[in-house]
Amino acid sequence: MRTVEQYLHMLQGKGFQLQEDAIGFIYFGKHFTNASDELINAAIELTLKAQRHFDGSFYMSLLETFISNKIETRMDAIQFVKEKELLAI
Repeated sequence: MRTVEQYLHMLQGKGFQLQEDAIGFIYFGKHFTNASDELINAAIELTLKAQRHFDGSFYMSLLETFISNKIETRMDAIQFVKEKELLAI
């Protein structure tokens, strides 16, 4: 499993240039929700897939939805958004 830092570095290597404020927001969400790195990374991934860019409010809403529904893994997160039809992925 990748840490959030490793995941962000991997995204940068793939050409996703996240601004400093976006990175700050990602870590704010992590601390605010006390979510695992795996769940944070899933929320980042799904936000980028849905929005085609990083949208802080979308990310935070998605992350809070995962937490309130006791989603703990990337696979559970993907399954959840498919079942709830939250994203067209």
